[in-house]
Amino acid sequence: MVNWGLVFAVFGAALAVALPGWGSARSVGMVGESAAGVLSEDPSKFGKVLIMQILPGTQGLYGFLSAFMLLVQIGLLGGKGLQELSPEKGLLFLAACLPIAIVGYFSSIAQGRAAAAGVALIAKQPDQSGKAVTMAALVETYAVLALLVSLLAITSIAKI
Repeated sequence: MVNWGLVFAVFGAALAVALPGWGSARSVGMVGESAAGVLSEDPSKFGKVLIMQILPGTQGLYGFLSAFMLLVQIGLLGGKGLQELSPEKGLLFLAACLPIAIVGYFSSIAQGRAAAAGVALIAKQPDQSGKAVTMAALVETYAVLALLVSLLAITSIAKI
C-alpha cells in the first residue's frame, strides 16, 4: 500500500530543491553570460564579476537545505528510520516547502537580473562594485525569509 503522506512529503522536498535550483542555474548562467562579455574586454574585472555571478546561486542552496531538513525529519536521512506519515501530515510538509520553492525560484531570477545589471555597472565603473553587490543582495532578503518560514514549518510539523 502506498504511504501517501510520505509521497506528499518527498514531493515537497523535490519542489524545494528543483524550483530554486532551476532558478539559480538560469540566473547564474545569465550573469555568467554578462560577465563573459565584460571579461572579453577587461580580464582584470574577474573577481568583481565573479561575486555578482555567485549571488543568485544561494537560493538553490536554500532549497537544498530545506529538502535536507525535511528528509531528516521524515526519516529518509539520518538513520532515525522511516516514519509512517498520514496524508494530512505529508500535505503539511509539502505546504511547508512551498515558501522556499516558490520564493526561491522567483527571487533567484530577480536577483540574477539585478546581478547582470550590476555586471554592466562594473563594466563601466569598476569602483561602484560595492553598490552593484548591494543592489543584488537586497533581493536575497526575501529568499532568506522564505527559507526561515520553510525551516520553521518543517521542524514544527515534525513535532506534531
